[in-house]
Amino acid sequence: MRLKSLPSVAAVLLVAGSLAGVALSSRVQADTWENETFVRSFATILQVVQDNYYEETKPDQLVEGAINGMLRTLDPHSHYLNLKAFRSMREEQRGSFTGLGIVIQKLGRDRPLTVISPIDGTPAARLGIRAGDIIARINGTTTDGMTSSEAVDLLRGPKGTSVNITVTRPGFTEQLEFEVTRDTIPTDSVVSPYMIEPDTGYIKIRNFTQTTSKELHAALEKLDRQGMKRLILDLRGNPGGLLDQAVSVSGTFLERGKKLVYTRGRIKGSNKDYYANEDASYPDLPLVVLVNRGSASASEIVAGAIQDHDRGLIVGETTWGKGLVQSVYPLSHSNALALTTAKYYTPSGRLIQRDYDDLEDYVAYRTDENYEPSFDQSTRRFTDGGRTVYGGGGIAPDTEVKLEEPSTFITRMYRTSAFFRFAVAYLSRHPEVPEDFQMTDQVLEEFRQLLLDEEIPFEESELQVDRRNISMFVRSEVLSARYGLVWSNRVRNEYDAQVQKALTLFPQARELAMLADHPAGGAAAALPR
Repeated sequence: MRLKSLPSVAAVLLVAGSLAGVALSSRVQADTWENETFVRSFATILQVVQDNYYEETKPDQLVEGAINGMLRTLDPHSHYLNLKAFRSMREEQRGSFTGLGIVIQKLGRDRPLTVISPIDGTPAARLGIRAGDIIARINGTTTDGMTSSEAVDLLRGPKGTSVNITVTRPGFTEQLEFEVTRDTIPTDSVVSPYMIEPDTGYIKIRNFTQTTSKELHAALEKLDRQGMKRLILDLRGNPGGLLDQAVSVSGTFLERGKKLVYTRGRIKGSNKDYYANEDASYPDLPLVVLVNRGSASASEIVAGAIQDHDRGLIVGETTWGKGLVQSVYPLSHSNALALTTAKYYTPSGRLIQRDYDDLEDYVAYRTDENYEPSFDQSTRRFTDGGRTVYGGGGIAPDTEVKLEEPSTFITRMYRTSAFFRFAVAYLSRHPEVPEDFQMTDQVLEEFRQLLLDEEIPFEESELQVDRRNISMFVRSEVLSARYGLVWSNRVRNEYDAQVQKALTLFPQARELAMLADHPAGGAAAALPR
């Protein structure tokens, strides 16, 4: 089951870039004169707007809007990074930020600011801040009417400084005061590494940051010690990130000398070929890679390299289809420009960028269940083993598995945060739930009572018809609130059709790897689609 979420259209594949100097010529002089004319026209329009618009205007907003409008004429992924966006991007790239170590959210427009989960090992977790705690005040300022974003700005700050938060906790009559010292908080890109079966490891990569390759190797070594003989690599919902990390992750599974990706552009330095330049750490590990419509950019580089070299089986749904490379040009210490400077191609020569002439359709792709990707025959390429693959529309899986859409009841429960609110209430009464916590008739009755108490609309029949999915969400929220967010993924994988199908496909993954080593006509036809 999947729940709809907004597409990460602005997910960018970042590479180092610099503008090349050019010799002055009559052509350059003419271009310069035209550019100066346009700039003067823009300045004149800006002044006219400021002087004559019926309301007061803010020049910074006008200029930023003009910049964004200009970039929209290029492609969907070139964009301006203001102070907040630039800071967020750099934090994501580094794989860390300075703060308390809590995930917070408003569970509805008129609901209070709530701790979804403390991050293990962080200052907030060490002080005993819990999932479900309501943040009433930050440094004495009430959070009533405060957005999650505004709260985050107050909670973050320089390492070593302190912030005071006042918490209301379910089951406690008095408010709790916490003086929390800010510290460096890792934002792990590799999450939920665990043994999903006695011989099968599972690793999810949620984005590609400066630490992704290092995190991946640590996770693989951990699972190796636990007896891993095969691996599910989950790239679903991964919007991308750093190119060098996508190359390094691909090289973990592919032999030295294999081409992983190449880029082509107009400016100097944009034409590059990337190869696996080290001996693969796990060249023979049977591999299944999970992808979906939310897998984009760097995720598609990894999936494309694995597929083109027949190294593993790609399972799930066709990926986003982003084959544009952005270079980030800092404009000052506080803002930057992410500009598309090249296209990238998979080892077989596929450009997987989807058409974006209709921007509305391009953006809606992730949540449009009726959209069926089409592939132009002119984009046909071949894998190492002779299988046919196509470009122009993302990475199509070797085995397609679609997830069922949630019922209106489940969607309603999710949007009202009913499952999380139940988990907090349940743990206040049963603080020591075991890791093998299951949905029972009694638990279902307690969930039903919460819906009545909170006046969340439902039909009695819905509780039985959707019991399996209620079980998934209740178990997921209760265990993640008690033991940490990693448990959410573990529980949901038990119910996930794509994950469960992947567990059955390792014989085909082994066959595929053998096909790449010994290509033979017609052998590919036996593989699942």
